[in-house]
Amino acid sequence: MIVTITPNPSLDRTYELRTLTPGEVNRATHDRLDPGGKGVNVSRALTAAGHRTTAVLPLGGPSGRLLSDLLRGQGIDVEAVAISGDTRINVSIAERGGSLTKINAVGPELSAAESAALLELVRDAHRFGQGTGNGVEWLACCGSLPRGLEPEWYAELVARAHSGGARIALDTSGPALVAALAARPDVVKPNREELAEAVGRPVATVGDAVGAAGELRERGAQQVLASLGADGMLLVAEEGSWFGSAPVAVVRSDVGAGDASLAGFLGAGGTGPGALVAALAHGAAAVQLPGSAMPTPADLDPAAVVVTADIPLARPLRG
Repeated sequence: MIVTITPNPSLDRTYELRTLTPGEVNRATHDRLDPGGKGVNVSRALTAAGHRTTAVLPLGGPSGRLLSDLLRGQGIDVEAVAISGDTRINVSIAERGGSLTKINAVGPELSAAESAALLELVRDAHRFGQGTGNGVEWLACCGSLPRGLEPEWYAELVARAHSGGARIALDTSGPALVAALAARPDVVKPNREELAEAVGRPVATVGDAVGAAGELRERGAQQVLASLGADGMLLVAEEGSWFGSAPVAVVRSDVGAGDASLAGFLGAGGTGPGALVAALAHGAAAVQLPGSAMPTPADLDPAAVVVTADIPLARPLRG
């Protein structure tokens, strides 16, 4: 049983075009509407893989009701805090050559009472598995914080999750990530840019990423699962460090690919090289699907994933 927390969820509208021409009328070849937000995507990927999950999120307005309906239609349990603002709608434009343009809305501002209600749901998260034989093993806290929530909000959430006996995975960035490290999250999942921001220096090689991940561990993170884009993923933990990559034939959309990776990692136990293999297989499958579609077991090719403890420290990172 894995519970996800998404403080700033969204509806994600994706348009696929041959080529985007700014300033002109562009006609889409395909479009789709998906539930969005990093934690929501983790729940969707877990459900697609056959795991039980509950999505905790603030919802408001017609877009919030539609988001809830879409999630329940996919078999995902929803625990919502009603808010006065409207749930945001994000737009992605995916070009055939692989270029992706994203427009993310700011989202609603949460009141102090709405923020407290979200934390209260986290405190009660253990009850979501009651009667099923499944206790809550992981709490995945994902995404940006909406207006009205201080950077320390995730740190408080981590502390509450640990007091309830759950392990915590944190996928956020900036001051919210830095503030939460002292609460000792069980795993954090930054990308290359977020790693560099957290340590205040460039991450140009795999070795730089290893060093930055080690610094996050020194500051409290128990494991660091770092996404390095097309170059692969890195796992740094007390038990050891591993680097892995997976082949991708054609990138169709990378929206939600990192969230699919985190779902694969947690679904495979959330520790060690086997979980890293699952993370890479899920991420590679996700980027070959349209919009923010999440992969099913039939989409995965874990046999194609290469994971090694012999980390190529000098390898430069692309981009």
